[in-house]
Amino acid sequence: MNRPLATLLACAVALPALAQDASADWDFANDQRRKLMVAYTQFNNGVGLATRCIDGGFEVVITGLPPAGDATSRTLRTAFGDGELEASHWIVGIDDTVAVSELPAPFARELREGGRLRIFVPEGAPDGRNLMYDLALPASSASIDQTLTTCNRPLIDPRDAELDALEEGGVPHNLTWAARPTPRFPNTNYACGFAVATCVTNPDGTLRDCAIEFEHPRDGRFGQATLDAARRARLQNVDQPGAPVPLTRVLYKTNYVVSGYQTPEDLARQRDSARREREERAARRAAAAAAPTKAD
Repeated sequence: MNRPLATLLACAVALPALAQDASADWDFANDQRRKLMVAYTQFNNGVGLATRCIDGGFEVVITGLPPAGDATSRTLRTAFGDGELEASHWIVGIDDTVAVSELPAPFARELREGGRLRIFVPEGAPDGRNLMYDLALPASSASIDQTLTTCNRPLIDPRDAELDALEEGGVPHNLTWAARPTPRFPNTNYACGFAVATCVTNPDGTLRDCAIEFEHPRDGRFGQATLDAARRARLQNVDQPGAPVPLTRVLYKTNYVVSGYQTPEDLARQRDSARREREERAARRAAAAAAPTKAD
């Protein structure tokens, strides 16, 4: 995937290097001409966090991380309060010390509460050891809320808890794809892009109430192509073959790349996707074999 995210991060990487008082709200900036609204906080160790709404697109950014090098994405493990560290996926900015969340709204809803946040960076220290940031976040009673509501993201969403329970492939362990979303490459000027979508299941396995959580580039039409693919997708019940699919939230991410533009990471993702599809076919065959047969 191309790495030029300068427009995406232009405001966030220029945050002032000021320490924050734990009792204060996050700093706030609003540029109506650029349709840009940012809530941000900075720490003495160089790490900064920002939520922003830019022309309808919502983003969460971490700045001041150890350099990611040539990688276009990185995995961080984060925990709020005294919770366990959970892996999450982030996009690397043109400044490789910047990371952009693939699931920004749920992360922002936790940031607004303030308190302890730990960020674990695998092999982030100069000598290759793991690195842990332990931050005391100021609560945000207004600034983060303004960025969320301006981008039409709810301040509270009970469905966020369902995302935490999802497997790596984005669906609960008791479900599998009967027909995986297979989007068509959109009519766009970009050679590559991606989108992350969440949907709610119907009893027959089809999807509804789909929404784009994040897409890049924002004007590449990759989000709409991903939503269109949801209409052709279907899940099935693995634990109870033939039974209705339970009501739940699922997530899927689609990477788009024109042949010849693949990076090593793109090729690795393609191999991983092929592996998951093989596992899903095996699960469907096992479910079909376990399904009770009708009596004559």
